[in-house]
Amino acid sequence: MGLRAIVLAFAGVLSWGRLMATDVQPSIATADIAELGRALAAGRLDARTLATQALARIEAIDRQGPALHAMIETNPDALSIAAQLDAAHTRGPLHGIPILLKDNIDTGDRMLTTAGSLALADAPAPRDAFIVERLRQAGALILGKTNLSEWANFRSNHASSGWSARGGQTKNPYVLDRNPCGSSAGSGAAIAAGLATVAIGTETDGSILCPAAFNGLVGIKPTLGLVSRSGIVPISHNQDTAGPMARSVTDAAIVLGIIAGSDPRDPATAGADRHATDYTRFLDPDGLRGKRIGVVRQLAGAEPNADRVLEQAIALMKAQGAVIVDPVTLPHLAELGGPEMTVLLYDFKHDLAAYLATRPNLQVKSLADLIAFDRNHADEEMPWFGQELFEQAQRKGPLTDAAYREALAKAKRLAGPEGIDAALAKDHLDALLAPSWGPAFVTDLVLGDHVVSGDPTVGGASQPAAMAGYPSITVPAGFAHGLPVGIVLFGTAWSEPTLIAMAYGFEQHAHAWRPPRFLDAAER
Repeated sequence: MGLRAIVLAFAGVLSWGRLMATDVQPSIATADIAELGRALAAGRLDARTLATQALARIEAIDRQGPALHAMIETNPDALSIAAQLDAAHTRGPLHGIPILLKDNIDTGDRMLTTAGSLALADAPAPRDAFIVERLRQAGALILGKTNLSEWANFRSNHASSGWSARGGQTKNPYVLDRNPCGSSAGSGAAIAAGLATVAIGTETDGSILCPAAFNGLVGIKPTLGLVSRSGIVPISHNQDTAGPMARSVTDAAIVLGIIAGSDPRDPATAGADRHATDYTRFLDPDGLRGKRIGVVRQLAGAEPNADRVLEQAIALMKAQGAVIVDPVTLPHLAELGGPEMTVLLYDFKHDLAAYLATRPNLQVKSLADLIAFDRNHADEEMPWFGQELFEQAQRKGPLTDAAYREALAKAKRLAGPEGIDAALAKDHLDALLAPSWGPAFVTDLVLGDHVVSGDPTVGGASQPAAMAGYPSITVPAGFAHGLPVGIVLFGTAWSEPTLIAMAYGFEQHAHAWRPPRFLDAAER
């Protein structure tokens, strides 16, 4: 029996609604890495059965039922790989655990890597990204590729987050007419919906934090250089990073420890091995006690539900022994947007060409080729929005331009030493706190994402750490109208241990996560 026949047979036993409520334990829908690992080690579960369960859930929920469109494709070799894992004599820390990858992360197998675009669908990548090598070495089963905002949301200012030509529009599993946020939209929606245990997203500015927050997940954006970018479709080598998205701080910390480390293919990671560690060592239920946390009120005030959840989070942190400094001013916040966009436009043209050179079997070789491809396939690639960011980037010169060098220096200085670092030093803080985002907005393919001036969705909560290259973590903190709302903690370079300790301490007392109900509309 073939893979699809096995999955359809499994999925046919239960409707998608009953799949959510199954008594079979452990279930891919809710179990964490440790629970699945214990069952696999004890022989109560095998990797092939777990993979079949996950593929059946994808069939029932993502392709049928609520039809989330969180997945672009599943691994055609998933069941045979799972059987090999079952027969293996050695076991890694992720042995048999299904992991999903955003579709801008290379896999040297039969799956494609396209950033959601038909232009990259000619042939698979020739080799695994470095982080995929790490995951496979740890025993993970790469189950499939998740949908994303095409080109990681760097094609148009009028895009709908979560839409790609290959995958269509991803839905938010909590409320189906709401947006999952971009660009790691499919990664967020898939893990919230229980299609796998952990996914890998990528962020340039907000693309891990926002979809994690909108989908009620934990998302970690690491320090720039802790996690390799080789084999990942780029926007900017100055801001890009991959990171885990999971239903718990524990699972995110486990996966971060596996993918972190130095990679000769990515010079930015030269110092990663000095910092990479087993981040589960910092999972302390009292992780908030004695920590000094500054509230950045400049990043609040845009959405009343997010503000309400923030106040509840602050009260919990105080109750758990944190010292709250409120408010804290983050210098230069209003000055970041211009330099950042200049850097991203220059970097995208340069970095994309370098990436395409690693994909010799593709027809497109440059950004100019992609612009032409989109024009020639406009009905499929541009039915809702255009490619003005592509065109702006194409007009930029080399990275030796004075305008680029000046913008880059200003961006790093204002966001890092004179921004986050200055705010931390002034009040001797361990981290800064803000709302992640408000509850998810309604998906609108005609007008694009619904944002207003001053809304953190524009890049407020994520922007300073993204530009500085510093770490940040979002954690579920509450609900509004059936939609998740999170908080974000961010700090200086290499402060992942501190942030994870605080996030875990918060999570263990907030108990804010709950599974999605696939509502048709928001609750009153």
